[in-house]
Amino acid sequence: MADNKLDIEEMSEQYSDVLKEIGNIGAGNAMTALAQLIQSKIDMKVPQVKLLEFYELGAEVGGEEQIMASIYLAVEGDITGSILFLLEKQSARHLVSKLMGMELAGDDFSEIEVSALKEIGNIITGSYLNALSSMTGLTIYPSVPDLSIDMAAAVLSVPAIEFGILGDKILLIQTQFFDETEINGYFILLPDVDSYEKILTSLGLLS
Repeated sequence: MADNKLDIEEMSEQYSDVLKEIGNIGAGNAMTALAQLIQSKIDMKVPQVKLLEFYELGAEVGGEEQIMASIYLAVEGDITGSILFLLEKQSARHLVSKLMGMELAGDDFSEIEVSALKEIGNIITGSYLNALSSMTGLTIYPSVPDLSIDMAAAVLSVPAIEFGILGDKILLIQTQFFDETEINGYFILLPDVDSYEKILTSLGLLS
């Protein structure tokens, strides 16, 4: 386990520019797809790409008690792992409202609103993974998305089991985008150690 953790740290630091470029292109594609889905112009700031200790993640997404909508997908194919996309609950409600063309009633999501939110998450994460696939030439299959709406600490407990296998470091891509409302979205990419190597090898950075 110690060797795996060291490998991830070394690769992520040595090739941080490449990881940032993957984050930039992936987030850009995701926002383009989202704009088409909700039929609204979306502007995006340059994504912030950070390598973090797991315990730092809660603070980075607004605090462990922040209510978040979390879209979680397993990743299979030439690489394996998972991807997590997080939105603050109010931001998620804003996007669902735009998609459905109506104001949402109440504080909770109805069944049809949950379906709409899953579709938003599916489009965003799928576009991100397609960008990664196009850059690397690797075949990547996402699973059906799993949606959870809860405090950040609770939704982050789902992939925490995998962090225990990979080590403490994770790759966080924070994307700020806005139409009339500013929204913070967070991608957490969790390829396993072998998949990190496959990604970097396919880009010609490892032999």
